[in-house]
Amino acid sequence: MPAHADTPAAVTRSFRPRDGLASAITFLTIVPLPVGADAGLGGAAVWFPVVGAAVGGLTGGVRLLAGAAFAPSVATVLAMIALVIATGALHQDGLADTADGLGARGARARRLEVMRDSSTGVFGALALIAWALLLFTTLTSLDGDRALRALVVACALARWAALAHAAATPAARSDGLGAALRVGRPALVVATVVCVIAAPAIAGPVPGAAAIGAAVVVAGLSVAFARRTLGGRTGDTLGATVAVAEVAVCVVLLGVWQG
Repeated sequence: MPAHADTPAAVTRSFRPRDGLASAITFLTIVPLPVGADAGLGGAAVWFPVVGAAVGGLTGGVRLLAGAAFAPSVATVLAMIALVIATGALHQDGLADTADGLGARGARARRLEVMRDSSTGVFGALALIAWALLLFTTLTSLDGDRALRALVVACALARWAALAHAAATPAARSDGLGAALRVGRPALVVATVVCVIAAPAIAGPVPGAAAIGAAVVVAGLSVAFARRTLGGRTGDTLGATVAVAEVAVCVVLLGVWQG
């Protein structure tokens, strides 16, 4: 980030709705949008669930449309590929690095060092396999319409979980994405209200409430993990929170819908 990104004038500019939305899209997806050099991520936080819902809509749309021509398993694989491509594998990379850090022996500094290693270790590979298998199995078990709704809700709530994670944990490092994402109370409140309204509206009252509960649990566990093992958040723990919350919400929705 530029050295002057945290000046009062820059923070004020970053909270313009247009700049905040553009920053959120640029940060969370591979879509290149013109963002001012001083925009930062301050105003982007409030837009995270909205951008997440759009990513879920894209992914679910692929699952729905591909399901008309292919078996559910093939359509699900195509949807998962679309999800990874649309987000630049940002959250999967964070999940793998966080798992490697969790598996490393030693003090916090050693774990943080392992997480910065660009190579993926055994724990990271296992985490990615588990993520892929759970999401694949869940989405394959849903019809196209429910898969679409599940992904919209899951992707929105997963980005909210990352905001909650960021708001409740200090930065473990002075640099990196973890330090750059600073979530204020107003942004978190607005994002929470959006999710509380949208999840039941899209998934149904009971499934929506269950999905919110799953996201809250993941956010709480991720906060506890980051504080205890790393001393705070990093870009990797934010990404891992999103990836785990996506799967958790989809699994819970499947259970409620089939219950």
